Amino acid sequence: MNELLTIAGREFSSRLIIGTGKYETYAQNAEAADAAGAEMVTVAVRRVNLTDKDKPMLVDYLDPQKYVYLPNTAGCFTADDAIRTLRLAREAGGWNLVKLEVLADKKTLYPDMEETLSAAKLLIADGFEVMVYCSDDPVYARKLEDAGCCAIMPLGSLIGSGLGIINPVNIRLIVEQTSVPVIVDAGVGTASDAAVAMEIGCDGVLMNTAIAEAKDPILMASAMKHAVIAGREAYKAGRMPKKRYADPSSPLAGLI
Repeated sequence: MNELLTIAGREFSSRLIIGTGKYETYAQNAEAADAAGAEMVTVAVRRVNLTDKDKPMLVDYLDPQKYVYLPNTAGCFTADDAIRTLRLAREAGGWNLVKLEVLADKKTLYPDMEETLSAAKLLIADGFEVMVYCSDDPVYARKLEDAGCCAIMPLGSLIGSGLGIINPVNIRLIVEQTSVPVIVDAGVGTASDAAVAMEIGCDGVLMNTAIAEAKDPILMASAMKHAVIAGREAYKAGRMPKKRYADPSSPLAGLI
């Protein structure tokens, strides 16, 4: 499909965003990004080497001229920490498009929505373009969009859990009410999960663990690429209605 995904004025032909954590090497990460057809990679500013030239650097494997780097605030549990982290990222790499996540606790990594909304407002006022990780709560999703976030990113399920899309009804409600892109972020475990996210109308999917911890990350990256494309095409095609009883494939009228 030639339909482009537009985020904060940037156009992407791929609707699959992948992470840069948990891979065995940066080289494997780069190979997975290529197999996924990704054009954007999210980078945990606190955990990925972007500046120490004495150690392997992500930019040596994933060319910033080829991929849009999306700095994120993984590991931040307060609005202040998240804001500080992204300001440092902007100073280090000039990145203005960012992914905000403010976590509630280490066990669930569930988003703290009060802190998230507070951080989003301050970052937007400071000139950032904010893609925001959030709960699947349509009320908070609307508040984040009203605050000026350029993409709403509800979790499919807990980060790194692989449980898939556990609340498709709420995510569909978010899709219906939101005018900026909706991108499922977290919880995808396999290709069918990505397809489900796209079939209910999401504009894209972000994942890390599902690819990085697969037995064959490169093959899984390719599977995810095709799943996202298939799910989007199915959504655009419009599925048949579900019925309580059988409906014969061949018409009965006019038969002998």
